[in-house]
Amino acid sequence: MSYRQTLTKLFDLQKFGIKVGLESMSRLLASLSNPHQRLTCAHVAGTNGKGSTAASLASILKAAGYKVGLYTSPHLVTFRERIQIDGLMLSEEATLDLFERVWAVIDEKTPPTFFEFVTAMAFLAFADQNLDLAIIEAGLGGRLDSTNVIKPLVTAITNISIEHAEYLGPDLATIASEKAGIIKKDVPLVGGALSPEALTVIKNRLTRVKAPGKFLNEDYRFVLNDSDAGLTSFDYQGPQWSLKNLALNLAGPYQAENAAQAIAMAETLTGLGFSLPEEAIFKGLKNVQWPGRAERFSPGSWPPEGGSQAPLVLDGAHNPGGAKAFSSYLAQVKAKAIHLIVGVMADKDVAGVLGPLTPYASRLYLTRPEYDRAATPEELKERLIAALGPFKVPTDLYPNLPAALKAASQAAGPEDLVVVSGSLFTVGETRAYLTGEPVVESN
Repeated sequence: MSYRQTLTKLFDLQKFGIKVGLESMSRLLASLSNPHQRLTCAHVAGTNGKGSTAASLASILKAAGYKVGLYTSPHLVTFRERIQIDGLMLSEEATLDLFERVWAVIDEKTPPTFFEFVTAMAFLAFADQNLDLAIIEAGLGGRLDSTNVIKPLVTAITNISIEHAEYLGPDLATIASEKAGIIKKDVPLVGGALSPEALTVIKNRLTRVKAPGKFLNEDYRFVLNDSDAGLTSFDYQGPQWSLKNLALNLAGPYQAENAAQAIAMAETLTGLGFSLPEEAIFKGLKNVQWPGRAERFSPGSWPPEGGSQAPLVLDGAHNPGGAKAFSSYLAQVKAKAIHLIVGVMADKDVAGVLGPLTPYASRLYLTRPEYDRAATPEELKERLIAALGPFKVPTDLYPNLPAALKAASQAAGPEDLVVVSGSLFTVGETRAYLTGEPVVESN
Protein backbone atom coordinates (compact mmCIF):
# COMPACT_ATOMS: atom_id res chain seq x y z
CA MET A 1 0.00 0.00 0.00
CA SER A 2 1.01 3.61 -0.45
CA TYR A 3 1.62 5.85 2.56
CA ARG A 4 -1.72 7.58 2.01
CA GLN A 5 -3.61 4.28 1.72
CA THR A 6 -1.93 3.07 4.90
CA LEU A 7 -3.03 6.16 6.79
CA THR A 8 -6.60 5.69 5.58
CA LYS A 9 -6.58 2.13 6.91
CA LEU A 10 -5.00 3.24 10.17
CA PHE A 11 -7.41 6.10 10.82
CA ASP A 12 -10.31 3.79 10.04
CA LEU A 13 -9.54 2.19 13.42
CA GLN A 14 -10.97 5.33 15.02
CA LYS A 15 -14.42 3.86 14.41
CA PHE A 16 -13.72 1.54 17.35
CA GLY A 17 -13.58 4.57 19.61
CA ILE A 18 -11.83 4.63 22.97
CA LYS A 19 -11.27 1.42 24.87
CA VAL A 20 -10.55 1.90 28.58
CA GLY A 21 -8.30 -0.83 29.99
CA LEU A 22 -4.94 -2.49 29.42
CA GLU A 23 -5.88 -6.08 28.51
CA SER A 24 -6.19 -5.47 24.77
CA MET A 25 -2.97 -3.44 24.72
CA SER A 26 -1.08 -6.11 26.63
CA ARG A 27 -2.26 -8.83 24.23
CA LEU A 28 -1.21 -6.78 21.22
CA LEU A 29 2.24 -6.11 22.64
CA ALA A 30 2.70 -9.76 23.62
CA SER A 31 2.10 -10.73 19.99
CA LEU A 32 4.94 -8.33 19.08
CA SER A 33 7.34 -9.85 21.67
CA ASN A 34 6.71 -7.01 24.15
CA PRO A 35 8.87 -4.23 22.66
CA HIS A 36 7.99 -1.90 25.57
CA GLN A 37 9.87 -4.18 27.96
CA ARG A 38 13.09 -3.37 26.11
CA LEU A 39 12.73 0.37 26.68
CA THR A 40 14.08 2.75 29.29
CA CYS A 41 11.24 5.26 29.70
CA ALA A 42 9.94 8.45 31.22
CA HIS A 43 6.14 8.72 31.47
CA VAL A 44 4.30 12.07 31.39
CA ALA A 45 0.59 12.56 32.15
CA GLY A 46 -1.61 15.57 32.87
CA THR A 47 -4.32 17.72 31.37
CA ASN A 48 -2.28 20.50 29.74
CA GLY A 49 1.42 21.06 29.21
CA LYS A 50 2.47 17.43 29.07
CA GLY A 51 3.56 17.65 25.45
CA SER A 52 5.66 20.78 26.07
CA THR A 53 7.21 19.20 29.16
CA ALA A 54 8.04 16.00 27.28
CA ALA A 55 9.48 17.93 24.31
CA SER A 56 11.62 20.07 26.64
CA LEU A 57 13.02 17.02 28.42
CA ALA A 58 13.75 15.35 25.08
CA SER A 59 15.63 18.43 23.87
CA ILE A 60 17.70 18.58 27.08
CA LEU A 61 18.71 14.94 26.78
CA LYS A 62 19.55 15.33 23.09
CA ALA A 63 21.75 18.31 23.92
CA ALA A 64 23.59 16.11 26.40
CA GLY A 65 24.32 13.58 23.65
CA TYR A 66 21.68 10.98 24.45
CA LYS A 67 19.57 9.20 21.86
CA VAL A 68 15.95 10.02 22.70
CA GLY A 69 12.53 8.92 21.51
CA LEU A 70 9.45 11.09 21.93
CA TYR A 71 5.88 9.82 21.63
CA THR A 72 3.10 12.42 21.76
CA SER A 73 -0.45 12.96 20.55
CA PRO A 74 -2.31 14.30 18.72
CA HIS A 75 -0.40 15.58 15.70
CA LEU A 76 -0.87 18.97 14.07
CA VAL A 77 -0.25 18.30 10.39
CA THR A 78 1.27 14.90 9.77
CA PHE A 79 0.82 11.62 11.60
CA ARG A 80 4.59 11.16 11.67
CA GLU A 81 4.90 13.95 14.27
CA ARG A 82 3.69 11.50 16.91
CA ILE A 83 6.82 9.32 16.88
CA GLN A 84 10.16 11.15 16.87
CA ILE A 85 13.75 10.08 17.41
CA ASP A 86 16.30 12.75 18.26
CA GLY A 87 13.85 15.42 17.14
CA LEU A 88 13.20 13.88 13.73
CA MET A 89 9.88 12.45 12.60
CA LEU A 90 9.71 8.93 11.23
CA SER A 91 10.09 8.66 7.48
CA GLU A 92 7.10 7.52 5.44
CA GLU A 93 8.96 4.28 4.72
CA ALA A 94 9.54 3.59 8.42
CA THR A 95 5.90 4.39 9.16
CA LEU A 96 4.76 1.89 6.52
CA ASP A 97 7.06 -0.79 7.92
CA LEU A 98 5.80 -0.31 11.48
CA PHE A 99 2.20 -0.34 10.34
CA GLU A 100 2.66 -3.61 8.47
CA ARG A 101 4.40 -5.26 11.42
CA VAL A 102 1.60 -4.37 13.82
CA TRP A 103 -1.19 -5.09 11.34
CA ALA A 104 0.22 -8.57 10.75
CA VAL A 105 -0.46 -9.62 14.36
CA ILE A 106 -3.83 -8.05 15.15
CA ASP A 107 -6.89 -10.17 15.79
CA GLU A 108 -9.52 -8.83 13.41
CA LYS A 109 -12.25 -10.27 15.66
CA THR A 110 -11.11 -7.98 18.47
CA PRO A 111 -9.22 -5.19 16.70
CA PRO A 112 -7.24 -2.62 18.66
CA THR A 113 -8.27 1.00 18.88
CA PHE A 114 -6.41 3.61 16.87
CA PHE A 115 -4.45 4.76 19.92
CA GLU A 116 -3.51 1.22 20.92
CA PHE A 117 -2.25 0.50 17.40
CA VAL A 118 -0.21 3.71 17.21
CA THR A 119 1.24 3.18 20.69
CA ALA A 120 2.38 -0.29 19.63
CA MET A 121 4.02 1.28 16.55
CA ALA A 122 5.85 3.75 18.80
CA PHE A 123 7.12 1.05 21.14
CA LEU A 124 8.35 -1.00 18.17
CA ALA A 125 10.07 2.03 16.62
CA PHE A 126 11.85 2.86 19.86
CA ALA A 127 12.83 -0.75 20.61
CA ASP A 128 14.43 -0.95 17.14
CA GLN A 129 16.62 2.10 17.80
CA ASN A 130 18.43 1.15 21.04
CA LEU A 131 17.48 4.46 22.67
CA ASP A 132 18.91 5.85 25.87
CA LEU A 133 15.44 7.06 26.88
CA ALA A 134 11.93 6.97 25.40
CA ILE A 135 9.70 9.78 26.65
CA ILE A 136 6.09 8.63 26.51
CA GLU A 137 3.16 11.04 26.79
CA ALA A 138 -0.01 9.46 28.14
CA GLY A 139 -3.09 9.82 25.98
CA LEU A 140 -6.29 9.72 28.00
CA GLY A 141 -5.99 9.71 31.78
CA GLY A 142 -3.24 7.46 33.09
CA ARG A 143 -4.29 4.38 35.05
CA LEU A 144 -6.00 2.66 32.11
CA ASP A 145 -4.25 4.55 29.32
CA SER A 146 -2.65 2.33 26.67
CA THR A 147 0.79 3.75 27.51
CA ASN A 148 0.57 2.59 31.14
CA VAL A 149 2.12 -0.79 30.38
CA ILE A 150 5.63 0.63 30.66
CA LYS A 151 7.89 0.56 33.71
CA PRO A 152 9.47 4.02 33.66
CA LEU A 153 12.50 5.43 35.44
CA VAL A 154 10.58 8.60 36.27
CA THR A 155 6.99 9.79 35.97
CA ALA A 156 5.49 13.28 35.77
CA ILE A 157 2.01 14.77 36.15
CA THR A 158 1.83 18.31 34.81
CA ASN A 159 -1.54 19.60 36.02
CA ILE A 160 -5.09 18.34 36.30
CA SER A 161 -8.43 19.88 35.38
CA ILE A 162 -11.82 18.53 34.36
CA GLU A 163 -11.60 16.74 31.00
CA HIS A 164 -13.10 13.65 29.36
CA ALA A 165 -15.47 13.25 32.30
CA GLU A 166 -17.27 10.39 30.56
CA TYR A 167 -14.09 8.31 30.83
CA LEU A 168 -12.14 9.78 33.75
CA GLY A 169 -14.85 10.83 36.18
CA PRO A 170 -17.00 13.85 37.00
CA ASP A 171 -14.80 15.65 39.55
CA LEU A 172 -11.20 16.71 40.06
CA ALA A 173 -10.42 14.12 42.74
CA THR A 174 -11.58 11.22 40.55
CA ILE A 175 -9.68 12.51 37.53
CA ALA A 176 -6.56 13.03 39.68
CA SER A 177 -6.85 9.43 40.85
CA GLU A 178 -6.91 8.26 37.22
CA LYS A 179 -3.88 10.39 36.30
CA ALA A 180 -2.07 9.18 39.43
CA GLY A 181 -2.40 5.64 38.09
CA ILE A 182 0.92 6.10 36.27
CA ILE A 183 2.71 6.24 39.64
CA LYS A 184 4.50 2.99 40.39
CA LYS A 185 6.38 1.53 43.34
CA ASP A 186 9.83 3.07 43.87
CA VAL A 187 9.53 5.17 40.70
CA PRO A 188 10.04 8.90 41.44
CA LEU A 189 7.32 11.37 40.41
CA VAL A 190 7.76 15.02 39.47
CA GLY A 191 4.56 16.99 39.99
CA GLY A 192 3.71 20.27 38.25
CA ALA A 193 1.20 23.02 38.98
CA LEU A 194 -1.35 20.91 40.86
CA SER A 195 -4.38 22.17 42.72
CA PRO A 196 -4.57 21.35 46.45
CA GLU A 197 -7.26 18.75 45.76
CA ALA A 198 -5.22 16.99 43.07
CA LEU A 199 -2.06 17.27 45.14
CA THR A 200 -3.68 15.45 48.05
CA VAL A 201 -4.81 12.58 45.82
CA ILE A 202 -1.37 12.24 44.23
CA LYS A 203 0.54 12.36 47.51
CA ASN A 204 -1.77 9.70 48.94
CA ARG A 205 -1.01 7.51 45.93
CA LEU A 206 2.72 8.01 46.43
CA THR A 207 2.42 6.92 50.05
CA ARG A 208 0.39 3.82 49.16
CA VAL A 209 2.81 2.55 46.52
CA LYS A 210 5.95 3.74 48.32
CA ALA A 211 7.22 6.05 45.61
CA PRO A 212 9.14 9.31 46.12
CA GLY A 213 7.87 12.60 44.76
CA LYS A 214 8.87 16.22 44.35
CA PHE A 215 6.59 19.09 43.52
CA LEU A 216 6.58 22.58 42.05
CA ASN A 217 6.88 25.30 44.72
CA GLU A 218 7.84 22.71 47.33
CA ASP A 219 10.96 20.99 46.01
CA TYR A 220 11.71 23.03 42.90
CA ARG A 221 10.79 26.54 41.77
CA PHE A 222 11.04 28.93 38.87
CA VAL A 223 10.92 32.72 38.58
CA LEU A 224 10.02 34.48 35.36
CA ASN A 225 12.31 37.18 34.06
CA ASP A 226 11.45 39.70 31.38
CA SER A 227 9.81 37.81 28.52
CA ASP A 228 8.57 38.88 25.14
CA ALA A 229 6.71 37.28 22.26
CA GLY A 230 9.77 35.19 21.40
CA LEU A 231 11.99 33.55 24.01
CA THR A 232 10.76 33.08 27.58
CA SER A 233 13.41 33.79 30.22
CA PHE A 234 13.35 32.34 33.73
CA ASP A 235 15.47 31.20 36.66
CA TYR A 236 15.29 27.70 38.13
CA GLN A 237 16.02 26.46 41.64
CA GLY A 238 15.93 22.76 42.42
CA PRO A 239 17.51 20.22 44.74
CA GLN A 240 20.73 20.15 42.67
CA TRP A 241 20.75 23.02 40.20
CA SER A 242 20.44 26.76 40.53
CA LEU A 243 20.17 28.11 36.99
CA LYS A 244 19.86 31.76 36.00
CA ASN A 245 18.50 33.36 32.82
CA LEU A 246 17.39 30.24 31.03
CA ALA A 247 16.17 31.14 27.53
CA LEU A 248 13.27 28.94 26.43
CA ASN A 249 12.38 28.73 22.75
CA LEU A 250 8.67 28.59 23.59
CA ALA A 251 6.66 31.75 24.11
CA GLY A 252 4.32 32.34 27.02
CA PRO A 253 4.90 32.51 30.78
CA TYR A 254 3.14 29.17 31.28
CA GLN A 255 5.82 27.46 29.19
CA ALA A 256 8.41 28.31 31.85
CA GLU A 257 6.35 26.19 34.23
CA ASN A 258 6.47 23.24 31.83
CA ALA A 259 10.19 23.69 31.23
CA ALA A 260 10.88 23.88 34.97
CA GLN A 261 9.15 20.53 35.37
CA ALA A 262 11.30 19.10 32.57
CA ILE A 263 14.42 20.34 34.39
CA ALA A 264 13.19 18.72 37.62
CA MET A 265 12.75 15.46 35.70
CA ALA A 266 16.29 15.85 34.33
CA GLU A 267 17.57 16.36 37.89
CA THR A 268 15.85 13.12 38.88
CA LEU A 269 17.47 11.29 35.96
CA THR A 270 20.94 12.42 37.10
CA GLY A 271 20.37 10.35 40.22
CA LEU A 272 19.54 7.36 38.03
CA GLY A 273 22.73 7.25 36.00
CA PHE A 274 22.29 10.02 33.42
CA SER A 275 25.04 12.60 33.01
CA LEU A 276 23.43 15.98 32.30
CA PRO A 277 25.77 18.98 32.49
CA GLU A 278 24.18 22.37 33.11
CA GLU A 279 25.11 23.56 29.63
CA ALA A 280 22.82 20.84 28.21
CA ILE A 281 19.89 22.42 30.08
CA PHE A 282 20.59 25.82 28.54
CA LYS A 283 21.16 24.43 25.05
CA GLY A 284 18.20 22.05 25.18
CA LEU A 285 15.69 24.69 26.23
CA LYS A 286 16.99 27.22 23.73
CA ASN A 287 16.55 24.70 20.92
CA VAL A 288 13.28 22.99 21.91
CA GLN A 289 10.60 22.87 19.22
CA TRP A 290 6.89 22.44 19.94
CA PRO A 291 4.88 23.82 17.00
CA GLY A 292 1.40 25.24 17.38
CA ARG A 293 1.90 26.51 20.92
CA ALA A 294 2.24 30.30 20.82
CA GLU A 295 4.08 29.75 17.53
CA ARG A 296 4.91 33.03 15.81
CA PHE A 297 4.94 33.89 12.09
CA SER A 298 6.59 37.16 11.09
CA PRO A 299 4.83 39.97 9.21
CA GLY A 300 4.93 39.39 5.47
CA SER A 301 5.39 35.61 5.82
CA TRP A 302 1.66 34.91 5.77
CA PRO A 303 -0.82 34.27 4.22
CA PRO A 304 0.90 32.13 1.54
CA GLU A 305 0.82 34.99 -0.94
CA GLY A 306 2.28 37.32 1.73
CA GLY A 307 1.26 40.89 2.36
CA SER A 308 0.40 40.89 6.05
CA GLN A 309 1.66 43.79 8.13
CA ALA A 310 1.07 42.14 11.50
CA PRO A 311 2.71 39.06 13.06
CA LEU A 312 0.63 35.92 13.53
CA VAL A 313 0.56 33.59 16.55
CA LEU A 314 -0.89 30.05 16.54
CA ASP A 315 -1.87 28.30 19.76
CA GLY A 316 -3.88 25.09 20.02
CA ALA A 317 -5.62 25.86 23.33
CA HIS A 318 -8.65 23.55 23.20
CA ASN A 319 -9.87 23.26 26.78
CA PRO A 320 -10.49 25.80 29.56
CA GLY A 321 -7.15 25.12 31.26
CA GLY A 322 -5.19 25.55 28.05
CA ALA A 323 -7.12 28.68 27.15
CA LYS A 324 -6.48 30.20 30.57
CA ALA A 325 -2.77 29.48 30.19
CA PHE A 326 -2.66 31.01 26.70
CA SER A 327 -4.53 34.07 27.97
CA SER A 328 -1.49 34.81 30.17
CA TYR A 329 0.50 35.10 26.93
CA LEU A 330 -2.07 37.47 25.41
CA ALA A 331 -1.99 39.55 28.59
CA GLN A 332 1.72 40.31 28.18
CA VAL A 333 2.00 40.90 24.44
CA LYS A 334 2.41 44.47 23.30
CA ALA A 335 -0.10 45.02 20.50
CA LYS A 336 -2.36 47.90 19.55
CA ALA A 337 -5.13 45.45 18.63
CA ILE A 338 -5.56 41.67 18.67
CA HIS A 339 -7.44 40.04 15.79
CA LEU A 340 -8.63 36.69 17.17
CA ILE A 341 -9.48 33.87 14.73
CA VAL A 342 -11.13 30.88 16.41
CA GLY A 343 -12.43 27.46 15.44
CA VAL A 344 -13.60 24.98 18.09
CA MET A 345 -14.85 21.40 18.06
CA ALA A 346 -18.61 21.15 18.61
CA ASP A 347 -18.18 18.65 21.47
CA LYS A 348 -15.95 21.01 23.45
CA ASP A 349 -16.83 23.57 26.11
CA VAL A 350 -16.96 26.47 23.65
CA ALA A 351 -17.49 29.13 26.31
CA GLY A 352 -14.81 27.59 28.52
CA VAL A 353 -12.30 27.61 25.66
CA LEU A 354 -13.09 31.06 24.28
CA GLY A 355 -14.14 32.81 27.48
CA PRO A 356 -10.53 33.43 28.63
CA LEU A 357 -9.43 34.55 25.15
CA THR A 358 -12.17 36.85 23.84
CA PRO A 359 -11.58 39.66 26.41
CA TYR A 360 -8.26 40.32 24.66
CA ALA A 361 -9.80 40.50 21.18
CA SER A 362 -10.27 43.79 19.37
CA ARG A 363 -11.96 41.93 16.55
CA LEU A 364 -13.29 38.36 16.48
CA TYR A 365 -13.28 36.05 13.45
CA LEU A 366 -15.43 32.92 13.89
CA THR A 367 -14.59 30.09 11.50
CA ARG A 368 -14.05 26.32 11.35
CA PRO A 369 -11.41 23.83 10.17
CA GLU A 370 -12.39 21.22 7.59
CA TYR A 371 -13.17 18.56 10.17
CA ASP A 372 -16.51 16.90 10.77
CA ARG A 373 -16.42 17.50 14.54
CA ALA A 374 -15.89 21.25 14.13
CA ALA A 375 -18.65 23.66 15.14
CA THR A 376 -19.87 25.96 12.38
CA PRO A 377 -19.25 29.70 12.78
CA GLU A 378 -23.01 30.10 13.32
CA GLU A 379 -22.95 27.54 16.14
CA LEU A 380 -19.99 29.26 17.75
CA LYS A 381 -21.78 32.60 17.66
CA GLU A 382 -24.97 31.17 19.14
CA ARG A 383 -23.21 29.30 21.95
CA LEU A 384 -20.96 32.20 22.82
CA ILE A 385 -23.83 34.67 23.06
CA ALA A 386 -25.81 32.21 25.19
CA ALA A 387 -22.91 31.76 27.60
CA LEU A 388 -21.14 35.12 27.58
CA GLY A 389 -23.73 37.60 26.34
CA PRO A 390 -23.70 39.82 23.23
CA PHE A 391 -20.35 40.47 21.58
CA LYS A 392 -18.57 43.61 22.71
CA VAL A 393 -16.23 43.74 19.71
CA PRO A 394 -16.79 43.55 15.95
CA THR A 395 -17.40 39.92 15.01
CA ASP A 396 -17.40 38.31 11.58
CA LEU A 397 -18.19 34.78 10.42
CA TYR A 398 -16.07 32.99 7.81
CA PRO A 399 -16.79 29.60 6.21
CA ASN A 400 -13.17 28.44 6.33
CA LEU A 401 -9.76 29.28 7.72
CA PRO A 402 -8.16 30.70 4.55
CA ALA A 403 -10.99 33.24 4.28
CA ALA A 404 -10.60 34.28 7.91
CA LEU A 405 -6.81 34.53 7.63
CA LYS A 406 -6.98 36.65 4.49
CA ALA A 407 -9.51 38.99 6.10
CA ALA A 408 -7.39 39.37 9.23
CA SER A 409 -4.21 39.96 7.23
CA GLN A 410 -5.92 42.80 5.39
CA ALA A 411 -7.45 44.35 8.51
CA ALA A 412 -4.48 44.13 10.91
CA GLY A 413 -1.94 46.94 10.99
CA PRO A 414 1.79 46.77 11.73
CA GLU A 415 1.26 47.35 15.47
CA ASP A 416 -1.45 44.67 15.72
CA LEU A 417 -1.32 40.93 16.35
CA VAL A 418 -3.33 38.18 14.65
CA VAL A 419 -4.02 35.07 16.74
CA VAL A 420 -5.43 31.66 15.71
CA SER A 421 -6.67 29.43 18.51
CA GLY A 422 -9.50 27.26 19.85
CA SER A 423 -8.41 23.81 18.69
CA LEU A 424 -5.35 21.82 17.65
CA PHE A 425 -7.29 20.93 14.50
CA THR A 426 -7.71 24.64 13.73
CA VAL A 427 -4.03 25.33 14.36
CA GLY A 428 -2.89 22.25 12.43
CA GLU A 429 -4.90 23.16 9.35
CA THR A 430 -3.72 26.77 9.58
CA ARG A 431 -0.11 25.66 9.83
CA ALA A 432 -0.48 23.38 6.81
CA TYR A 433 -2.07 26.22 4.83
CA LEU A 434 0.67 28.69 5.76
CA THR A 435 3.64 26.40 5.21
CA GLY A 436 2.35 24.73 2.06
CA GLU A 437 2.44 21.30 3.66
CA PRO A 438 -0.08 18.66 2.57
CA VAL A 439 -3.64 18.85 3.79
CA VAL A 440 -3.93 17.94 7.46
CA GLU A 441 -4.03 14.16 7.90
CA SER A 442 -6.92 12.81 9.96
CA ASN A 443 -6.53 13.02 13.72
